[in-house]
This record gives sequence, C-alpha cells and structure tokens, in this order.
Amino acid sequence: MTTVAPTETRDQRLARLAEHAYNVRMHALRMGEVQGQGYVGQALGAADMLTVSYMDQLRYDVADEHWEGRDRFLLSTGHYAIGLYAALAEAGIVPLAELETYGSDDSRLPMSGMASDTPGMEISGGSLGHGLTVAVGMALGLRHRGLTEQRVFNFLSDGELDEGSTWEAAMGAAHHRLGNLTAMVDMNALQADGPAQGVLRTEPVLDKWKAFGWHAIRVDGNDLPALVDAFDEAREVARAEGQPQVIICDTRVGSGVTMLEDREKAHFMRIEEGEWAICREQLTARYQAAKEAAR
Repeated sequence: MTTVAPTETRDQRLARLAEHAYNVRMHALRMGEVQGQGYVGQALGAADMLTVSYMDQLRYDVADEHWEGRDRFLLSTGHYAIGLYAALAEAGIVPLAELETYGSDDSRLPMSGMASDTPGMEISGGSLGHGLTVAVGMALGLRHRGLTEQRVFNFLSDGELDEGSTWEAAMGAAHHRLGNLTAMVDMNALQADGPAQGVLRTEPVLDKWKAFGWHAIRVDGNDLPALVDAFDEAREVARAEGQPQVIICDTRVGSGVTMLEDREKAHFMRIEEGEWAICREQLTARYQAAKEAAR
C-alpha cells in the first residue's frame, strides 16, 4: 500500500503523521508498562522515523506480509523491537490487542525482534552491525530477480557505526550501485556503555557516508517536516541501480515525554508503576500543544 493520498496537502500530511507518531509512542508506553521496563526511550526517540517509514513511505500489504511487491524494512537493532511493534500495530500489521503480550512467554512480540515470530519482521536483529550487510544482499537480490520498483530500508543505530561490518556493507552498496537501498541511522548519542562519542568517536558521520559513495542527508530525527523532506529526497534519488541513500537522524531518547528525556540512565529504563500515567499525560499534553500551534 502507498500511504500518501494523491490529494493530500502538506499540512494534512504532516497532521496525519503527527497523530500517527503520537499513537506509536502511546503503543510503546503501553507495551513498556506490561513489563515495567525496557528500551522505551529508544522507541520514543525513533517513533518519528518509524512513523514516516510505515505511514508515509513503505509499500506493504496488511493482509499478506509476504507480498512480493512490498518494500523490505530491516530492523538491525533488535532491542528497538518495542518501537517497531508499535509502528506495525499502528499500520494494522500487528493487532493492537496483541501489544499486551509484549515480552511474555510464547508471545509473538519478544523483547528482541525475531523474524520467525512477528508478522512484518524481516530479519532477527540484535547482533549489532549485521543489518546493513543483510540489506545489501537483499537489495542486490531484488534487482537480480527483476523487482525494480521495490526498495530495502535498513534501520540502524549510531552504535552500529562502531562496527567494521557496517562500513564494509556501505562500501558494497556503493560498489554495486544499490539505488534501491535506503539506510536510516538513529543518532541518539547513547549506548549501553555510555555516551556514543565517548565509547568510540565516529564523527564526522555525514562526511564519512558521502565518502563511501552514498547520498547522505542529516536531519533532526524528531522533526516530522524535516524527516518527510529527507525521505522524499531519498525517494527521488532511489532507483534499481544508482546511489544508495542514508538519512542520518539526530534524535533524543525518550522524545515526547519530558520525564524520560531527562533520565540520566536511559539506555534500559525501569519505570515505576505510578509513573506510566504521568508519561502518558506528558505525551498527550505535548501533542495537543503542538496540534494547537499548527492551526
């Protein structure tokens, strides 16, 4: 399915996406509350990226997850699965009621994404640094099969830029002129071991991707208008054979919920029972304020 209505104005498009992004964040909080903890901060930070991907850019069939004409979305960061589940639920691929099973025994929604379990999950992520390599092979395979309209989207984290395999894949994508491949990097500046640039300095990231032969764009990953423009630019560049694209997204862990944005230890959050309602209230207040400001 293509989610952009032909007659939709830009303002209507952005308003629609803002509502979807709000819902995606609410879904993530709903799942987090089931376990009382998890990678909620990453889900909130990446919600806008996931929203634009699933509600604006990707082609898929809700009734047939294996539809050959679909675009492929690869979540390299398996621990971000809570965010992807939220987007899949908002897209209608995963039933909303199933979010209540998140992380439970025998659930199709394990804490780390598994392709064997979850509808719409293309790969099992979590062994960081492998997602882009798989995406390169998949994009090359689609071209060899003559599926020239289909694209491969790879979501990866700034921590994965520490991995040599990521840059080997980046070289391979440019060498094979995989114009059907779009990567997006969540630059939330945080890893399990601390601030990303303290673990391993990777800047200047934009210049590195360009040097590796990619069409590189850097935006505020929590700014929907900027994200839409970046994804539209990538779509204009995308073709079966050409320059791969990367959208580097500077995001904030916990985006949309003030009390979580301010958490010092935010990689894996433990949120107390009474705090979940506060999180929802803060998220709703910010969404309503932004909605009023846009009128």
